Amino acid sequence: MIKINGVSKSFGTLKAVDAVDLEIIKSESLGLVGESGSGKTTLARMILKLTAPDTGSIDYAGITDLRRECQIVFQDPQTSLNPRIRIGEAIGEPLVIHKIVDSRKSKVESRIEELLGMVKLPSDYARRWPHELSGGERQRVGIARALASNPKFVVLDEPVSALDVSIQIDILRLLLEIKKELDLTYLFIAHDLNVVGFMCDRIAVMQQGKIIEVGRSDKILKQPSTDYAKKLIASTLPI
Repeated sequence: MIKINGVSKSFGTLKAVDAVDLEIIKSESLGLVGESGSGKTTLARMILKLTAPDTGSIDYAGITDLRRECQIVFQDPQTSLNPRIRIGEAIGEPLVIHKIVDSRKSKVESRIEELLGMVKLPSDYARRWPHELSGGERQRVGIARALASNPKFVVLDEPVSALDVSIQIDILRLLLEIKKELDLTYLFIAHDLNVVGFMCDRIAVMQQGKIIEVGRSDKILKQPSTDYAKKLIASTLPI
């Protein structure tokens, strides 16, 4: 679906992404792992065209409307929602912007209710404010908002790292259920190898702006070929 060809990005003297080649296959969940500062988020931002690469190219096979068909779920559900607008309005904005449904109020409200149901939230949450929701509920809203534009590809940037451990698994299971139901493609950015092993078909390991290892999740986690990947796995607490 998405083919990244020799992409690089520098900020001053810092080379955040260095000649990366990577393919994200349709319908897969690809985990992108590495220490903080390894270039994961910069690479994701270039894929979403929020940041322009200095060199290289990104091909989007099967994606005709990048702004609508590629979406992101952010790490912190509290800061990613506007505290001044109700939940229904937050979810409904993409519906209006991308003209997903008829602009009549009843049609928009019906789709908002459907999206809330998809993330296992009651329809009356549309009238609530972000501060009235728990962290897990806010992240469900963030997922619903990302799904509003009927995307094909979703970047999940540390989507559970800001949540209590007790509710992380519920959000991860929800994401897997939605992926299967809608046949989505995920780029799952994380530093927790337990989470990546649970969520992803393949793993790409990133170090100092370079992709140093790519393979099936079970192979990477059991038989990593690089010392850096071995270090990451060794530093992960077992569950």
